[in-house]
Amino acid sequence: MRFHVITLFPESFNSYLSESIIGRAIKQKLISVAFYDPRKYAPKDLKKKWPDGNVTVYADGRPFGGGPGMVLRAEPFLYAIEKALQTIKKKQDALCKKPKVKGKPRTLKTKIIFFSPRGEKFTTEYAKNVSEKFTDIIFICGRYEGIDARVQKIFKTDELSIGDYVVTGGELPAMICIDCISRQVSGVLGNFDSREEERVSSSDVYTRPETLVWKNKKYTVPEVLLSGNPKLIEAWKNSTKNETL
Repeated sequence: MRFHVITLFPESFNSYLSESIIGRAIKQKLISVAFYDPRKYAPKDLKKKWPDGNVTVYADGRPFGGGPGMVLRAEPFLYAIEKALQTIKKKQDALCKKPKVKGKPRTLKTKIIFFSPRGEKFTTEYAKNVSEKFTDIIFICGRYEGIDARVQKIFKTDELSIGDYVVTGGELPAMICIDCISRQVSGVLGNFDSREEERVSSSDVYTRPETLVWKNKKYTVPEVLLSGNPKLIEAWKNSTKNETL
C-alpha cells in the first residue's frame, strides 16, 4: 500500500510516521508514504524572487464573494496531484515490464481522498474496502478556509470527514486514515487477528499484577479472568462489551 500526501506541511508527519507499528511497517516496506508540497509545483506567476534570493510562493488568495480567511489556490494543488499520479504511472510502467509475481497486482488502482467537515464519515469498514481495492491512495490536505472547489471538479475524489468537528487542516485526518488503513494490510500487525475490529474485545482489559495497590487501596482483576475457563471468559467479555454499546 502506497500513500501520497498533498500537504503544505509535510514535516508535521515526521514524528508519528517514524514510531511504533507504522514506523516499523515503513521500514519493512509494507507501506510507503510520499509527500508533495503544492508550493514546489506552483506555476511561475505565483512565485516571487526577492533580492536576497528568497522565494515567496503565493499558494492562497482572498475568496471570491468575500468572507474571512484565505482560500488555497487550485493550480499548486492540481500540479501536485498530477505529480503524484505521474509517480504512480512510473511505478505501473515498471511493474508491467517485470514478470507477473504471484499474489501481487500488476495493475495499480488509485483512490483520491479530499478531507472536508461535510464529507462522508470515515470508518473501519471504509478502510477495509479501500485496502482491498486500491494500491495507491492520494490524500489532499486543505488548510485555512479550504481549497478552491475546482480541484475536486477536475479530479474525481472521495470527500471524507473523520468526525463531527473541525480541525486546523487535513494533516491529522490523513494520519488517522494512514494508521487505520495500514492496519488492514497483511504483515503490518504482528498478528493479523490482533486487530480489535476482528475479535471480541471487552471494554475492560487487565494485565499483571493480579492485585494492584494504589494509595493503600487494592484493585483486583475480575476472578473470571483468572478462572482458566474459556467459555466463562468469553461470556464476560461479551457482557462488558455490550454494557458500553
